[in-house]
Amino acid sequence: MQQRQDALKIRSILFLLLFPLVVLGQATRKYSNEFMNIGVDARAFGMANAVVANSLDVNSGYWNPAGLAALEDNQLALMHASYFANIAQYDYVGFAKPIDDQSAFGVSLIRFGVDDILNTTQLIDEQGNIDFDRISLFSAADYGVTFSYARRLLAVDQEFSYGVNAKVIRRVIGDFARSWGFGFDIGARYISENDWHWGLMIRDVTTTFNTWQIEDGIFEGVSDQIPAQELPETTEITIPKMQIGVAKKMTFSYDYTLLAEFDLNFRFAQTNDIISTSVTSISPSLGLEFGYVDMVYLRAGVGNFQNLPELDGSDRLNFQPNLGVGFQYKGIHIDYALTDIGDQSAAIYSNVFSLKLDWELFR
Repeated sequence: MQQRQDALKIRSILFLLLFPLVVLGQATRKYSNEFMNIGVDARAFGMANAVVANSLDVNSGYWNPAGLAALEDNQLALMHASYFANIAQYDYVGFAKPIDDQSAFGVSLIRFGVDDILNTTQLIDEQGNIDFDRISLFSAADYGVTFSYARRLLAVDQEFSYGVNAKVIRRVIGDFARSWGFGFDIGARYISENDWHWGLMIRDVTTTFNTWQIEDGIFEGVSDQIPAQELPETTEITIPKMQIGVAKKMTFSYDYTLLAEFDLNFRFAQTNDIISTSVTSISPSLGLEFGYVDMVYLRAGVGNFQNLPELDGSDRLNFQPNLGVGFQYKGIHIDYALTDIGDQSAAIYSNVFSLKLDWELFR
């Protein structure tokens, strides 16, 4: 009886959280702070980001903070990836530790930046003369700091955990503009009696609000060749996104395992996703992980299904296939992923490397 009452409470809370998201999504822009939606961890990339139900380590602070409750020791994670032919650099570092047998804490930092950009705003002086010595360099970088907390609730034959993220966003474009943003995520995990793992992650559940400060005069005209420009909006609101997933791990002949997860990714706006309505858009993803003696892993995934318009007015289905490998030995986890195999989607393929360390290495 008590378990049934708890289940009803959970359903009621989820309804109260999800209903405002649908309404809010109709009145705000579709894209903001997109660097926070790229993802972390080469393992997850290799599985097409279908990890919301099976992420149980330090990287859960990003994918589903509820997974942090499964930590048994401190963990440190590092990742680096290059995008757009090495023009943009994407870096991530995360740390998590158990607080007690039922709760855990984590913190992570994401940076996505383009460095050494030529600043040509002063190239032409007031008299119209060109002086190349007036060219300088600057960086455009986005930073996201996330503080995570998770707690596990134990029952007789089942397990439920929840987690919350508090995010601080800092975006800097040289000396021209900068912004601060704040937001929250919530996540939940449930393990059924037959060992099916269910996961739910809602990003920017309260919306994430960014406020920009723009340097005075930056959009004023310099000369007839460089006229004045309209001042952009100084506030941004990031609408919520939701990811739900179900995962199952199977063991064969003791040494071999297969983990499979299927996810649905919801955006509360009309997009090019394979399922798109005026209320929400949905894109599925599937991830597989084949393991041998808990040491060597081979991963594959497919996701990012999009209907892209053709010149003749028809739509073409695009998707993003990924592959990955992993190695684990005495608390050292090294993972690699190659995204967008065969160039099947509009995304550009990338090589992603990540490292995870268990704290037992330092004892």
